[in-house]
Amino acid sequence: MIDISQKEIWFVVGSQELYGEETLRKVAEHSQIIAKGLDASSKLPVKLVYKDVVKSPAQITNVCLEANSNKNCIGIVAWMHTFSPAKMWIGGLSILNKPLCHLHTQFNAEIPWASIDMDFMNLNQSAHGDREFGFIMSRMRKKRKVIVGHWEDERVQTKIGNWTRVALGWNELQNLKVARIGDNMREVAVTEGDKVEAQIRFGVSVNGFDSSDVTKHIEKITDKQLNDLLALYEASYNLTPSLKEGGAQRQSLADAAKIELGLRAFLEEGGFGAFTDTFENLGVWKQLPGIATQRLMADGYGFGGEGDWKTAAMVRALKVMNVGLEGGTSFMEDYTYHFTPQKSYVLGSHMLEICPSIADGKPNCEVHPLGIGGKEDPARLVFNSPAGDAINVSLVDMGTRFRLIVNEVTAVKPMADLPKLPVARVLWDCKPNLDIAATAWILAGGAHHTVYSQAVTTEFMEDFADIAGIELLVIDANTTIRNFKDTINANEAYFHIFQHRL
Repeated sequence: MIDISQKEIWFVVGSQELYGEETLRKVAEHSQIIAKGLDASSKLPVKLVYKDVVKSPAQITNVCLEANSNKNCIGIVAWMHTFSPAKMWIGGLSILNKPLCHLHTQFNAEIPWASIDMDFMNLNQSAHGDREFGFIMSRMRKKRKVIVGHWEDERVQTKIGNWTRVALGWNELQNLKVARIGDNMREVAVTEGDKVEAQIRFGVSVNGFDSSDVTKHIEKITDKQLNDLLALYEASYNLTPSLKEGGAQRQSLADAAKIELGLRAFLEEGGFGAFTDTFENLGVWKQLPGIATQRLMADGYGFGGEGDWKTAAMVRALKVMNVGLEGGTSFMEDYTYHFTPQKSYVLGSHMLEICPSIADGKPNCEVHPLGIGGKEDPARLVFNSPAGDAINVSLVDMGTRFRLIVNEVTAVKPMADLPKLPVARVLWDCKPNLDIAATAWILAGGAHHTVYSQAVTTEFMEDFADIAGIELLVIDANTTIRNFKDTINANEAYFHIFQHRL
């Protein structure tokens, strides 16, 4: 349910009339070759569209206005082939509301030592043209991505592609509707937040619904729909014997399937891309959605437990960024620790709702007691997650601003089997270590709910924070508590001064 096929980024090239027709023809020719080459790159997830060479304030303003109003345009990649006097860009940059990537490149990779002359120098001036462009954006406090290197370099194309994925995630939030089924878990602080400010800052719309709004759809489920989904469960997962046809817990699986079908219909009808629920407000539902939520996340929906709409929105955004990349993205929670003198680890999990996009192999489908919520035993998918690098991301409302916190982690294989743990799980090693990472996370006010991703990296989140104009705190291999505290204090002053400009 994630469709990026119509999305595009625009390639805008800067120059000026001073150079004359012959030079400007060459500028356009080079620019079209670069645009065609980048568009053909497998590293870019959407189409790159060449938007001509802009040479005057009016042309620049017009292309920015056009980008703002075009629903398929998710951002602009700008490059100054020659020198483009930057005061020409003030009007356009002042109104541009789409993400901006500044590509600092040049048409040729190497200097043609034997033939280089002043004509070549006049034509290939991006080395200082881009610096002029960079100045005006810095002077205007314009947040942007800067990528340096030759456009044919795979590293450069990868960076453009990654930034494009972030722009896709940002574009998704601009139009995202989150259904909050039930309210917040009672008395919990971090899952609350200013939904009005979130809509102003991110574009995401968060509204509340009752479980009865979904029940209406559950009641319309046909026997064929139910049987088809049960057959899909059997083909996709390792069902325990009690869940197979005729098994003692088969009805529990059928009830779970009905909830999935009803939830899916509700979300599709309302155009929602993310949702939350809470076990304190399930109405007549027989069980808390387990496999339903897991499968909806696997299809691209965002989710947050206990009413956590901020995490639900971020799960959706990262899943959009994740499309086509190796590794998955899931709702997650730091659940329990493994302390040893040698090294300490975090076991991440949740009551039920971990996305099978991060499963290591074919998941098991099982039914177990939940022990909370007072409902019947829910069906869920149980699995381990593969080893490898990942990030945990938390978006929190600090009252005066939103803060994005990232901890880089490395998932590891569990040291032993977990035969009695009836939930999906990940064991990870925090960077730089659990002591520093947990201390920094707590000092930052990071939530217990996170987005866990094996595909998206810290660089994505840095670009996202810049586009959104929000605070970013990163906990990585280089983090020290003293420096981390200093960063928090400096950010308090920075955002107090500049919040109105971001």
